[in-house]
Amino acid sequence: MLTLQTALAFLGVSLLLGITPGPDNIFVLVQSASHGRRAGMLVVLGLCGGLLVHTSAIALGLAAVFAASPTAFVVLKLAGAAYLAYLAWQAFTAPVTDSSGAPVAALRPRQLLLRGVIMNLTNPKVVFFFLAFLPQFVDPTRGAVALQLAQLGAIFILATLLSFGAISYFAATLGQSLRGSAKAQRWMNRAAATVFAGLALRLALAQR
Repeated sequence: MLTLQTALAFLGVSLLLGITPGPDNIFVLVQSASHGRRAGMLVVLGLCGGLLVHTSAIALGLAAVFAASPTAFVVLKLAGAAYLAYLAWQAFTAPVTDSSGAPVAALRPRQLLLRGVIMNLTNPKVVFFFLAFLPQFVDPTRGAVALQLAQLGAIFILATLLSFGAISYFAATLGQSLRGSAKAQRWMNRAAATVFAGLALRLALAQR
């Protein structure tokens, strides 16, 4: 079991990482600004679902097996890059509306959740990050390592909910003031497409 001191220290570091600019929180920012607060939070929940899978893989030792496979790394990163390129195209071709405060696109909750899950799971860097980051807070003398890793993963997911939730809230507030203008919506769509394309390129060029 983790000590309270270790848990609080890990939570603090995780919250700091959550607000540090990176692919996932930029993804949340763009989705929230474009589609609203509810959409942004659904994407956050999807990302946390992906983190749950990563945590389980780390605790069970499966992530180490994946990390040892160059082929798996390449396949996963190219799949993620292709998905982000698809989102870039969707954003670039998205219609605009003159309805003040209305969402730009009527995406269903399931679609938004899947966006978050796919975004997280197709980023192989998350596996390497977890493999490098979580074990630093594990103390073998405190009991089962797998249990401690699972606890750390749960704390990281909580920190992600809090930090990404805050990003979603403020980005959606800004986006709401812009969605009443067709011109602003058009620029938001283009900005989102540019961000997604940039993330796709970044992931495609990522090295182990």
